[in-house]
Amino acid sequence: MFCWSKQQSGFDPMAPPTASTPLSQQQVPIGGVGRGALRGAAIGGIVDASEGAKLDAAAVAVVGGVRRRNQRRQQAAAEQQWSQQEAAEYQSGRDSYKRAFAACMEGRG
Repeated sequence: MFCWSKQQSGFDPMAPPTASTPLSQQQVPIGGVGRGALRGAAIGGIVDASEGAKLDAAAVAVVGGVRRRNQRRQQAAAEQQWSQQEAAEYQSGRDSYKRAFAACMEGRG
């Protein structure tokens, strides 16, 4: 039996769900803590090559770790928002299909 609901709504209930828009991949810098520690040690070593180098390395490592954690949280929040948007678009298409199918069946009696 032919019904124009798929054509009318643009939604195919037999097709597996696919993402309508790709998830944007933000580049999160790699090596937050380790790279920060090396940078701090290098800076401290250039300045005075003393105990201060160790403190500088630790401070920069902590800042790098916090920054990296914040970037990961932002990325996770963006992924969750994208996922919710995709689910809402899928549900909207499905609802349109159901309305078109109901109208088609009602027209056929």
